[in-house]
Amino acid sequence: MDCTIEYKIFERMKKAKRGVVFFTVDFTSYGSSKTCNKALERLAKQGKIMRIGRGIYTIPRKSRFFGHVTPSIETIAQGIARRDKARIIPTGLFSENLLGLSTQVPMKIVYLTDGAPRELMIGDIPLVFKKTSPKNLSAYGKISGLVIQALKSITKDKVTEDDIEKVINHLKNENPQYLVHDIKLAPEWIREIMRKVQIDNNI
Repeated sequence: MDCTIEYKIFERMKKAKRGVVFFTVDFTSYGSSKTCNKALERLAKQGKIMRIGRGIYTIPRKSRFFGHVTPSIETIAQGIARRDKARIIPTGLFSENLLGLSTQVPMKIVYLTDGAPRELMIGDIPLVFKKTSPKNLSAYGKISGLVIQALKSITKDKVTEDDIEKVINHLKNENPQYLVHDIKLAPEWIREIMRKVQIDNNI
């Protein structure tokens, strides 16, 4: 029975693109969670799949230079959000890093969420989901929502002209209608920065 479940799980994973993130719950139509967990653990021990966190698996992409490539933290976080039917957005130093506002590597990756708060280890990096109010997840635009979180992290007193220039360049690639909506969600000092894009683009 277990071998049959292993075969079904592996075949399903092979049909997806390499690097796609899977969870135990994705396979519970084949058997109980406990049985599927054991099947996944055996497949990982056999080297057929890679375990990237508790109950999180993938068939990694292959790189000519780096061998097996683990999915990015963003890919893993988005996978968890889809599984939990939750909204998430990067925050803190990670949001700054994604926009090129900081070169400092975060010691832990933090996302705001309307799902369950939790912390899990991805390799040696803590991935934290922090419960937040719906307003912080109401942005329509991926870029504008990220900008708001990054600037909040930097704070008004520490934001530089270089930061502002980078942010404006990013926001020029945002959907104008999304930008109009998302400006209303930001603190006033961040709105002033975001409005510069509206003026430049005659929105």
